[in-house]
Amino acid sequence: MIGFLLRAAIVALGLWVASRIVPGIAFNSPETLLVAAVLLGIVNAIVRPILILFTLPITVLTLGLFLLVVNGLMIELVAHLLDGFVVEGFGAAILTSLVVSLVSWVVSWSIGPGGYEIMIVRR
Repeated sequence: MIGFLLRAAIVALGLWVASRIVPGIAFNSPETLLVAAVLLGIVNAIVRPILILFTLPITVLTLGLFLLVVNGLMIELVAHLLDGFVVEGFGAAILTSLVVSLVSWVVSWSIGPGGYEIMIVRR
């Protein structure tokens, strides 16, 4: 449970960054941002694997680039399900998924696999 909440907080940070730099992404309140992050985690856990399985031939044909479209669709789905989370256009959804992925990667790398900060000690 702690791991899911940590990942949801990281996704919320990514969505907040995306709302600042991607035109067409907006949240009504901080609570909406947190609910969107949790809902995106649930959608990515349930719907995304099924969609990836159905789109596997085109994903292989495009050497994995079609996964950007799948991730954008997940953002669009969350925006459709949640009032107060606005995504204006599919391009904004794809850019948002890229920003969330980059922020998640950087934050996850910095806190380490166990969910704690990595300390480097020089001797």
